[in-house]
Amino acid sequence: MSSDLLENIMHSKFHVHAFLDDDSETFSYVVSDSNSQQAILIDPVLNFDYKSGRSCESGAKKIGEYLQSHSLSLEWVLETHAHADHISAAPYFKKHFGAKIAIGEHIKTVQQSFKALFNLEKEFLPNGADFDRLLKDGDSFNVGQLSIRVMYTPGHTPADLVYIINEEAIFVGDTIFMPDVGTARCDFPGGSSETLYDSIQKLLSMPDEATIYVCHDYPTEKRNHRFAVTVKEQKETNIHVKTKISKEQFVQMRDSRDEELPMPRLILPAIQMNIRAGNPPPAEDNGISYLKIPLNQL
Repeated sequence: MSSDLLENIMHSKFHVHAFLDDDSETFSYVVSDSNSQQAILIDPVLNFDYKSGRSCESGAKKIGEYLQSHSLSLEWVLETHAHADHISAAPYFKKHFGAKIAIGEHIKTVQQSFKALFNLEKEFLPNGADFDRLLKDGDSFNVGQLSIRVMYTPGHTPADLVYIINEEAIFVGDTIFMPDVGTARCDFPGGSSETLYDSIQKLLSMPDEATIYVCHDYPTEKRNHRFAVTVKEQKETNIHVKTKISKEQFVQMRDSRDEELPMPRLILPAIQMNIRAGNPPPAEDNGISYLKIPLNQL
């Protein structure tokens, strides 16, 4: 389980540094302003061993070491959605770097759904209060020279967001993958293939030269992991949504494919913690936190 630095990409006023968690094939991104050295972190991963129930901060620590070695001031952890395939390491960066945590306002819908599924404690309120800021479609804010615009892109879940930086870099979460992999599943509670298609069309209306940064990559044996691709390449070659693939064709393909997919290996621990901004449930009277397994529900 690693969070190895893969590559630095220099944009006009900022750097993008990609880290890969091998276990979940998740990319986390440090985006730093070249002038002020202020930074944001998108979708960090907490390593978790399901067999033992033990978490590990090794990947987060590697990102932290990078921040420190480059004298970066981490302002925000930005979550694209409540992930089902890994646990967020956001609390680590809040504790050790003073970063604030943001996610889309529709996390409240996801919290409501999973509070019911897991029969969570009555004190857990689905109001988004576990996060420092709830973002809406069209919101924008600045971190140094980084101008960050929020685009609401539901479909994979009802709460997905995309972060667009200086209109050059687009961090898409699980909305779309590399062109030879296609798109994200839509069979989680509140997901919709029709809605995902519409969200992807919004993404593909961005300038051709803009860079899309994916949250996951599942490469074939013919290539290594990739994390960046242009809008133009997606429009021309994405196997699920390239030009001339209709909405009807996409919905039929996506729904049929989703019926055959197994649940993500870490969905049960990940969702229970990620709807709490990466924090575990409250400890019980013996001082231990527990995660639930709802039988025959997913």
